[in-house]
Amino acid sequence: MPGTPFDESERRIWAGSAAAYEAGFGRLCAHPVPRLLDAAGVAAGIRVLDVGTGMGSAAAAACARGARVVAVDAEPDMVRRAARAVPGACVHIAALPQLPYIKGQFDAVVGNFVLNHVGRPRAALDALRRVTRPGGRIALTLWAAPAAPGQALLGRAVQAAGVSRPSFLPALAPEDDFPRTEEGVVGLLRDAGLTETVCRPVSWDHHTTPEEWWSGPAAGVATIGRVVRSQGAVVAERIRQHFVVLAAEFTDGDGRLVLPHRALLASGRVAGAGRTGA
Repeated sequence: MPGTPFDESERRIWAGSAAAYEAGFGRLCAHPVPRLLDAAGVAAGIRVLDVGTGMGSAAAAACARGARVVAVDAEPDMVRRAARAVPGACVHIAALPQLPYIKGQFDAVVGNFVLNHVGRPRAALDALRRVTRPGGRIALTLWAAPAAPGQALLGRAVQAAGVSRPSFLPALAPEDDFPRTEEGVVGLLRDAGLTETVCRPVSWDHHTTPEEWWSGPAAGVATIGRVVRSQGAVVAERIRQHFVVLAAEFTDGDGRLVLPHRALLASGRVAGAGRTGA
């Protein structure tokens, strides 16, 4: 299945970004990992696939539980770093919905914030269901909409500077999109044929510094980074100045940022009876 314009844009956005991602956004995205693994039933001996592994935080946590872990990411730079960070996992390059695994190969599949980055979410879920054994569980996190105040900070700075989303950054096609709500995600999982579907919000405060939080966009990480970097030095500095002003409302007495974030944690079971152990 050929990639969509959204998929192609995502490949360009994340190319070579692992180091900058790890320094900022990577730590943020690691927060829900324990609950993600719980939702997938990850335990000792379980065969686990971690899709969109990034820096390998979910893969490392699954290995620590004694699971047998395979991890994939579409970005080679991420794969190299995850392979070094998680020597107990088999780490490969693969992009949804193309997964090079046989039907029912895994007891559980997890995807930590990967569904936000695929052009065909329904096809991605079909691929995850295919490689999960009957009775196995799939668990996913994704960002909720509307965004929590801390998550919206960088976007507010861009808007305050009068910058709009560039045309070279395509949005998800309307026919592929879905509501980033508990009901919308449950509907997506049910449409994919999963049973026992559930979706709950996960909220936390991310503690960082203004310098660390700005470093990601300044380095071009994620969509927000591509927006910032595409504007040139003068406009990027204007965005940064608005960021500094807006960040004051999240700054504690020690000068650190306390940024409220909210995600959705969804899970479901692949229909059919199957074994429960390794």
